[in-house]
Amino acid sequence: MGVLRDHPELALFLCLALGYLVGKLRVGPITLGGICGTLIVSLLLGAWTKVTVSDDVKTIFFALFIFALGYMAGPQFFANLNRKSLRFFALCGIELVCVLAIAFGLAKAFDLDVGTASGILAGAATESAVVGTATESIAKLGNLTQAQITEYQGHVATAYTVCYLFGLVTIVIYTSQIMPMLLRINLRDASRELWEKMRGGSGGLEADEREALPGMVGRTYLVTAGDGRTVGDLESELGGRITVEAVKRGSKLLTPAPGLALTLSDLVLVVGRRANVIEAGRLIGAETPGIPGVDTPLATSQVAVTEKATEGQTVDQLQRAHPEFIKDGVYVTDVLRGDQHLPATADTELHRGDVLTLVGARSGLNKLVAKIGAVVRNDATDFIYLGLGIAAGSLLGQVVVEFGDVPMSLGTGGGCLISGLLFGWFRSRKQTFGAFPPQAAGTIKDMGLAVFIACTGLVSGPQAGPLLKEYGALLPFAGIAMVLVPATLSLVIGRKLLKIEKPLLIGAIAGQQCSTPAITSVTQTAQSSVPMLGYTITYALSNFLLPLTGPILVGVLGA
Repeated sequence: MGVLRDHPELALFLCLALGYLVGKLRVGPITLGGICGTLIVSLLLGAWTKVTVSDDVKTIFFALFIFALGYMAGPQFFANLNRKSLRFFALCGIELVCVLAIAFGLAKAFDLDVGTASGILAGAATESAVVGTATESIAKLGNLTQAQITEYQGHVATAYTVCYLFGLVTIVIYTSQIMPMLLRINLRDASRELWEKMRGGSGGLEADEREALPGMVGRTYLVTAGDGRTVGDLESELGGRITVEAVKRGSKLLTPAPGLALTLSDLVLVVGRRANVIEAGRLIGAETPGIPGVDTPLATSQVAVTEKATEGQTVDQLQRAHPEFIKDGVYVTDVLRGDQHLPATADTELHRGDVLTLVGARSGLNKLVAKIGAVVRNDATDFIYLGLGIAAGSLLGQVVVEFGDVPMSLGTGGGCLISGLLFGWFRSRKQTFGAFPPQAAGTIKDMGLAVFIACTGLVSGPQAGPLLKEYGALLPFAGIAMVLVPATLSLVIGRKLLKIEKPLLIGAIAGQQCSTPAITSVTQTAQSSVPMLGYTITYALSNFLLPLTGPILVGVLGA
């Protein structure tokens, strides 16, 4: 025990290891997750060892976490600021109003201190970031002594832990099991029907799966029909949807110019989408095995769309606006928006910042890239951009605005969140600077939050016991109520007034609660990723808005 007190870094990383181990424990469809596990372990270890950790450690790691969170959510957040997403905005509004109103009402009804009320808000809303913004705001209250600040910050962590446990169980069971019954649907069947209606195809692939029949193919044919048809004629007859990449006549490899006339027994390599290539075979002749020498390698490039005219265009419209797609045989095989892969169908709508995977001959590919965007550079973190972003967020967090007698500030957490959103969005518009690879951003986000939570738990451990004795029965009740009230209101309003499709609505309610375990359970029940389409919108919005509720509640109660 003395070793841990003398070396707080040992206690800190021990909390991370044991916490994530506890977080892996599963009860049915429910797991606590590493963050909640870390907080439980750190509270117990803090109460036992009385370890002290510098507040600067918490501040630095929380700034890293909240900036990375905003950076990753920024492109999607701003992309959803449109008329189509207004109905999902309403769900996030319901969540914000309900959790603030309930937390404020409980604080007044039971005479809760500002720390306990903030912990209830953070835990019941299952939003760990509120712990950081609330504890930071408590430290800025001028009417508290240092001892009171430490005590109330400890109450935040304890109340968060208890409410989080009950809130997590409630939102998982409510969204994945009870909501489909209330809506009178089989979630699996409803998701499949909606997918077919929206996308015209089957469900998406899992992370470790690949298409058995890829859409983009190349095949060789022996010319047995259409003797005398030119390469240009063949491509025109199929509407420019295929390209002839190679022609072999005897032992000679010919250049497939548009005016080249095909003769019997020529070997022709055709590249394009599967259905069109098969159709080309009917016009040419029998398919043959791969022939040495009749094989042109295709280049693949990930291109960020930066051309203003592309905004709102479909893939088909983009290809028609740039004849090089057809002329040079370049195809769009994937559309990546944020971390979501969209089907590259003709009707898929594009936005600036989307990353297109283009496949085709290298010469044609390079010409197209220069016209529609820029090759994505995301292989190493741009620490200049990262450092400037966090510094800007920290400065923004120091700004204090007076609302009557109530001083309000975003704090380092709120400032870095807004900075992360803006820097992430600005990067997505061009993607030639400010690289922050998703794996690196995810690691910094998770590590930052885990270390912050471990520090908070270690410091707060001694206050946990007295608080649980005083408010033991209230905390579970608050955790359940603050999930059921906004979720039920959202279910009724979302279906009756906003007319949101049922699988999307269930996913959106999990997203407004920022609950990854809930959407995981929902998608497992649905055996489809369709509910994720609603989840991603509300999750991005709530991830930005819910952390701001911490300073609001602290400011109102601490005035």
